[in-house]
Amino acid sequence: MTGIPILSILVFAPLAGALIILLWKNADAEMIRNVALGVSLLVFVLSVPLYFGFHPQTVGPQFIEKLSWIPSIGVEYFLGIDGLSLFLVLLTTFLTPLCVLISWNDIKLKTRQFFALLLMLETGVLGVFVALDLFLFYLFWEVMLIPMYFLIGIWGGPNRIYAAVKFFLYTIVGSLLMLVAILFLYNFHQEQTGVTTFNMFQLYGSALPAHQQYWLFLAFFVAFAIKVPMFPFHTWLPDAHTEAPTAGSVLLAAVLLKMGTYGILRLAVPLFPDMAHKFAPVILVLGLIGIVYGALVAMVQTDIKKLVAYSSVSHLGFVIVGIFVFNEQGLHGAILQMVNHGLSTGALFLLVGMIYERRHTRLISDFGGIAKQMPVYFFLFLIVLLSSVGLPLLNGFVGEFLILLGGYRAGIWIALVGATGIIWGAVYMLWMFQRFMFGPLDKEENKRLKDLDAREIGILVPIILAMFWIGIYSNSFLRKMDVAVSESLKSSTKSSPVGAGLVPARTVVPEQGSQQATTRVAPAKQ
Repeated sequence: MTGIPILSILVFAPLAGALIILLWKNADAEMIRNVALGVSLLVFVLSVPLYFGFHPQTVGPQFIEKLSWIPSIGVEYFLGIDGLSLFLVLLTTFLTPLCVLISWNDIKLKTRQFFALLLMLETGVLGVFVALDLFLFYLFWEVMLIPMYFLIGIWGGPNRIYAAVKFFLYTIVGSLLMLVAILFLYNFHQEQTGVTTFNMFQLYGSALPAHQQYWLFLAFFVAFAIKVPMFPFHTWLPDAHTEAPTAGSVLLAAVLLKMGTYGILRLAVPLFPDMAHKFAPVILVLGLIGIVYGALVAMVQTDIKKLVAYSSVSHLGFVIVGIFVFNEQGLHGAILQMVNHGLSTGALFLLVGMIYERRHTRLISDFGGIAKQMPVYFFLFLIVLLSSVGLPLLNGFVGEFLILLGGYRAGIWIALVGATGIIWGAVYMLWMFQRFMFGPLDKEENKRLKDLDAREIGILVPIILAMFWIGIYSNSFLRKMDVAVSESLKSSTKSSPVGAGLVPARTVVPEQGSQQATTRVAPAKQ
C-alpha cells in the first residue's frame, strides 16, 4: 500500500469522530453536534477527489489498498472501488453531513450517543462498498447493523422497539445465510486449489457443482434481497422507516438499502452466473410485482412517511429488474437508479421530517392548504416529488428510462409492466401532494406554520442541484460506469430466457503496493 490510503481514511475517520464524541466527557450538546458535522463534512470533502481521480477506462478496482491481515486463514485488508461502488461511496459521504444537520435541533435525548452512532453507521456502510475481501465485507456488513438498531430503538417513534427488533431479526437471518455460504465457498476453494483466500476476485468462477451453486446462490441472494428489500421480504421496511428518526430514515433509504442491490451485483451474480441465469425469470417477476405492489400499497397510505417507505419497495423493484435483464442499458440504469433513489427518497424523508418537527403528525389528513403558508417548502417539495416520479431533466427519468429500455430489449412484457409502475408512482405522489399542499387552510395549527429556515434550505438545495446535474448531464455519471458494466456484461454463448447474462468480470487486480490498475480497455459493445 503506497501513497495516501484515501479509502481507509474515508472509512475510519467517522469511527474516529465517534470515539472523540464518546470520550470527550466535558463536551456539551453544541460541541458534539459541531464535531459530528465537522467530521462528516471532512469525509465528504476527502471523497470528492475519488470522482475526479477515477479513470473511466481502467479495468478493475482503483485506489487499491491491500495488506495481509490474518495470513493463517487468507484474510486480507483489501479495499478498492470501481464503477459499481464509486457513486455509492459518494452518495454516503454526501448525505451523512445533511443527516447531521437535519438532527441539529431534533435530537435532544442522549445527543452524544446519537451522533456517535450516526458516524459509526457511516463507517459500516462505506466499509461494505469498498471491501474486496469477503471476510472484510461481512465484518462491515455486521458493523452496520448495530448502530441502525439503536438509532431506531432509542430515538424512534412510539413503536420503535417492535420496528428495531423486526429490522434486526430480518437482517440477522440474511447475514447468517450469507455467512454460511461464505464459509462453504471458502472451504471449497481451499480444497480445490490449496489456496486459502477470501479475495472476491479469486473466488469468482469457482467450479462448484450445480447443486451446490443452487443453494449458495439462494443463500447470498436471499440475504441481499432482505436488505433491498425485495417483495416478499419487504415487510420490515415500512415499520423501520415509520419509527426511525429522520436521519435514520434518510440513511436507511438512501444507502443501507443499496447494500442489498450492490451485494447482488458484487457477489451473488458474478459468483454464481449459471444460477443467476436459472433464477432470472423468477426474480424478474418478483421485481415487477414489487414495482406494482409497492405503488398500489403506497397509494392507500394515510401516513406520508409510510407512503414514502412503500414507494421505496416500488423504486427498488426497478433496480432489481435492471440487474436481471442482463444487458448494458438495464445495468447502467440500475446502478444510476440506486443513486437516484438515494437522492429523491432521501430528500422526501428530509421534507417529511421538517414538517413533523413543526406539527408532530404525519397524517396527510392533518394538512391541506399549506402551499400558501410555506411557499419555499412547497416549491422544494414539488421539485423532489417530480424527481421521484421521473420527470425529464431530473435524475429519476434517466435511470428509469434506461431500465425500461433494457427491459424492452429483454422482453416487451417487462417494459410494459414496469411502465405501469411509473404511472402508479405519479398517481400516488401527485394525489398525496394535492391533499397535502392544496385545499382550504382550515386547521389552526397549519395557519401558524413557519416556512423553512436557512439551515433547512441549505440541506435541501445541494440534493436538488444533484438531481438536476444527473438529469441534465447524466453522461458524467454513466461514463464512469462504462467499463464496470461492460466487464460485467461479457458476451456468452449461454442462452437465457432474458438475454445475455452477467458473468465474472475479467478483472485486473493490481499487485500489492500499487495505487490503481493500469490496464485500459474501450467499453465493450453488446
